Amino acid sequence: MKKYPLGEFEEIVMLTVAILHHEAYGVGIKNEIEARLKRKVSMGAMHTALVRLEDKGYIHSWEGEATAERMGRPKKYFQITALGKKAMEHTRKTREELWRAIPKVALEIKIAGSSR
Repeated sequence: MKKYPLGEFEEIVMLTVAILHHEAYGVGIKNEIEARLKRKVSMGAMHTALVRLEDKGYIHSWEGEATAERMGRPKKYFQITALGKKAMEHTRKTREELWRAIPKVALEIKIAGSSR
């Protein structure tokens, strides 16, 4: 079992919450991921990831002010917790260690039949 379990999409969501800082809410996170990664994200996948991250204690949510543009409903904002920051740092360090462990030759591009 991992020390800080964090799936790929969860990591992307966490990084995006960090990028948006105090402006991180569901639709904003979704739009930022789509714009930065050129990747479509369903609201269902976004909601599921946010619930899982909050259940793990990696993010905290709160409701903002109700607005007329949202028909009186408040936006739900998200912020990374101290535990979430530890999980992100653990994931980053793990990835860096794995990248450093790859022999250079393994990443060289060789063309079949070429002496390059």
